Amino acid sequence: MAGLRAYAGADGVAVLLVDRPAKRNALTLAMWRGLPGLLARLAADPAVRVLLLAGSGGTFSAGADIAELLEVYADPEHADAYHRANVAAEEALAAFPHPTVAVVRGAAVGGGCQLAVACDLRFAAEDARLGITPAKLGVVYPAVPTARLTRLVGPARAKYLLFSADLVTGARAELLGLVDEAVPADRLDARALEYARTVAGRSPQTLGAVKDVVAAVAEGRDPQAAVEPWERRSRSAPDVREGLAAFLERRPPRF
Repeated sequence: MAGLRAYAGADGVAVLLVDRPAKRNALTLAMWRGLPGLLARLAADPAVRVLLLAGSGGTFSAGADIAELLEVYADPEHADAYHRANVAAEEALAAFPHPTVAVVRGAAVGGGCQLAVACDLRFAAEDARLGITPAKLGVVYPAVPTARLTRLVGPARAKYLLFSADLVTGARAELLGLVDEAVPADRLDARALEYARTVAGRSPQTLGAVKDVVAAVAEGRDPQAAVEPWERRSRSAPDVREGLAAFLERRPPRF
């Protein structure tokens, strides 16, 4: 769809690209609405093991399209619908069944940073700029992304970012816990792809269980209930047998 592109490689790594470079990859209502369906199609592809989320043209995403947002806030019902679509897109990304990694180059601002936070991990260029800026616009940030940011970086650091609406560099974001790895810009793509290919070679069974249990802990749900379906499946699925055999035979496993 317009503004979003996706493709899957033979290495198990899929790439979802925010692709509106003329507008610094600003996100429109149509893009928010299209994201869940695009993610569902990628999730249904049996070849996909890992998803990289990136932006075209040297920018991750400048956030919401402000011209469109001005029209949205001209009508309360339109504003409500916009935020429902925004949160639904974020939750679809967070619920993606395989590991997700945001690859942040340039600006990841507002809704762009929201998408990065919804990924499992974030790799950023050291000179990238990240921030969540509703306080500059008078927008009340929805509860879902506010809570997700708070779980990621902690209450004080969430307030630090949201109160000021200032942007921080990728290097500073790593110290705040907003980014998992900050690397020189010329190494970002190679490092993110290296990591994604490593994860794509691991057991999908193990990774799926990790995603569900960690999410349960972060959201205050019962982690045992989250892991039980995976434990039951693992008793008969081939992953453990293949992993042990590969270890003993000194070869990479074929999951």
